[in-house]
Amino acid sequence: MNNLAFIVGLAIVIVTVTGVLFVFVLARQPSGIERVALFVSRSVRLFFVALSRVTKTYERKDAILARTAPVALLAQLLFWAGSLVIGFDLMLMPTTHSFSQGLLQALTAIFTVGTVHAGGHANTAIDVSAGAVWVICVALQIGYLPTLYNAYGRREGLVALLESRAGAPAWGPELLARHQLVGIIDTLPDLYREWEAWSADVAESHSTYPILLLFRSPDPWLSWLIGLIAVLDAAAMQLALCPSSAPSQARLCLRMGFTLTNRIAASLGWEIDLDPKPDKPIQLQFQEFQDAVDMLAESGFPMERSARDAWPDFHGWRVNYEDAAYHLADRLTAPPAPWSGTRRHLRSGIVKPHRPPQRKPGSDPNVTYQRPLVINTPHRRGPSRRRSS
Repeated sequence: MNNLAFIVGLAIVIVTVTGVLFVFVLARQPSGIERVALFVSRSVRLFFVALSRVTKTYERKDAILARTAPVALLAQLLFWAGSLVIGFDLMLMPTTHSFSQGLLQALTAIFTVGTVHAGGHANTAIDVSAGAVWVICVALQIGYLPTLYNAYGRREGLVALLESRAGAPAWGPELLARHQLVGIIDTLPDLYREWEAWSADVAESHSTYPILLLFRSPDPWLSWLIGLIAVLDAAAMQLALCPSSAPSQARLCLRMGFTLTNRIAASLGWEIDLDPKPDKPIQLQFQEFQDAVDMLAESGFPMERSARDAWPDFHGWRVNYEDAAYHLADRLTAPPAPWSGTRRHLRSGIVKPHRPPQRKPGSDPNVTYQRPLVINTPHRRGPSRRRSS
């Protein structure tokens, strides 16, 4: 019986160490043992999602959800520590003949300098192995954190720059309208080029290290995913409305953008259609597209097509990323921006970006810029009952 316990304990230690190495060292999409870490992160995320349901404003909900990532990192480390303690405890059973005594010896070997021997042989090899394995795990975790925060910093830099271009929360039609209103349409090719490179970087980092998905932007109304959807929608609209004058960078940005959403969806184990038909139904309705085109027309944005003529091309582009992007926005409880789907854990409607007033000499000084604010209405506990008269 004790020999069987040793074999089981050795298997637990090997699986744990392999998972640690795959998560920290092997930079590739999780597909095997390392997916256990995804389960730990998912459990932490569900806990904070449930905790955030008591809040009324989106800002407070975001403040609660922002704690998910650091807690998930700590929970991941504690999970590995617990697995190693149990594994080495079972490996010590042939000599300690007691689960509790083996547990004490494994704990002291891993977390302290020296060991406690309640009886039996010293098991020096196992004690040294336990201490060495844990030191290596902690060292890898320390080296892992700079990698995460470097990727996070690269992601958030471009997202912060997008606030003045597309609003907060970001929206594709608003991006095009603002560029027209201030006369900087000529900068759109550079914007698409930057977001193409950004998408390639995020696709690699976030599919390799899925825990980065839990890191939220410092500002509650900024989101890397909402920013991506806005840029992709702007590129798709420009290609559909202005087929002859739209920059080629818009097409490249779109292709890399939906490659990003598909890779992240695949890393999370979601079933996605990698080659959807252009006429496959999408959630965005034509009337919403028509209203956005009318808004662009009011801003003076140059267009070669009507909304009706441009809709098939826009639909054909959006079908490539809408499903995965909407699913991910719901999963991450992203800001409820226009054209970003619904949120199961939000009880509020869509919040459109607030356009700041254009300051000119002689303009109204009383006009102020207000950040978007949404109040979540409480759930109804059940259908109201009428009293019989």
